[in-house]
Amino acid sequence: MLIFKSSEGSVSNMNENEPAHASDLNEIGNVHIKQGYSQSHQPIWQVDLKHTLGQGAEQFKLAINFNSVCQRIVLMGPSGAGKSQTLLMLAGLVKPKQGSICFKNHMLFNTSKKVNLSPQQRRVSYMFQDYALFEHLTVAQNIGFALSRGLFNPGLKRIDYKVFVWLNRLGMADAASKYPHQLSGGQKQRVALARSLVHKPDALLLDEPFAALDRNIRGELRGLLIDIQTELSIPMILITHDAEDAQAFAQETIELHAGKIVEK
Repeated sequence: MLIFKSSEGSVSNMNENEPAHASDLNEIGNVHIKQGYSQSHQPIWQVDLKHTLGQGAEQFKLAINFNSVCQRIVLMGPSGAGKSQTLLMLAGLVKPKQGSICFKNHMLFNTSKKVNLSPQQRRVSYMFQDYALFEHLTVAQNIGFALSRGLFNPGLKRIDYKVFVWLNRLGMADAASKYPHQLSGGQKQRVALARSLVHKPDALLLDEPFAALDRNIRGELRGLLIDIQTELSIPMILITHDAEDAQAFAQETIELHAGKIVEK
């Protein structure tokens, strides 16, 4: 399942090997907040949520409450702690039983005020752990799907130029015509990342993006993700089990256990 807001960007036949220009990259996002914090020090995320899963003895209660001015947040905790459920609620893919979500003082969800914006209205990209690439589409088409209107697949011959900007940015221009089964794990992650960012979301949520990668590739792509976050000044929330990921990426780490935040 993919959550993207459609774009009405122009369609062009840009050569897949044509280098990206700085002006193209500037169109994708705003540069820079190198320190990675809200310039005004106002909270980026204000989250207060309660949710219940299952019934009876199998019931799991989730109670999450945090405010953060940080642009790079890591959610850590054991399996079953509620990390993925938290991300799904922020994205609008799961409706909490009670509470509120504010992003940069913009209300996304509030039970008392009966506000519940759709995933598209929230303008938040969600990158799934398995990357969720379409096996019947090329790399360029997979990325271009984020810019497609409705459920129509992008054509092979007419791909939005923004796709090639991101292919060049992520070093994947030579793989534009390949299919997912022809890619390595690291390449798949780059394609999924490009697809998540090509439509200029306001925030990016990543569910264990490095879990299937070996240590060397993890380090390389972790650095790439930090570089992109700094360039675009886009808030990111990332789930990981790896303390090394948290140490390298996080400006704030939130630890969950049994559905609650562990107080430090």
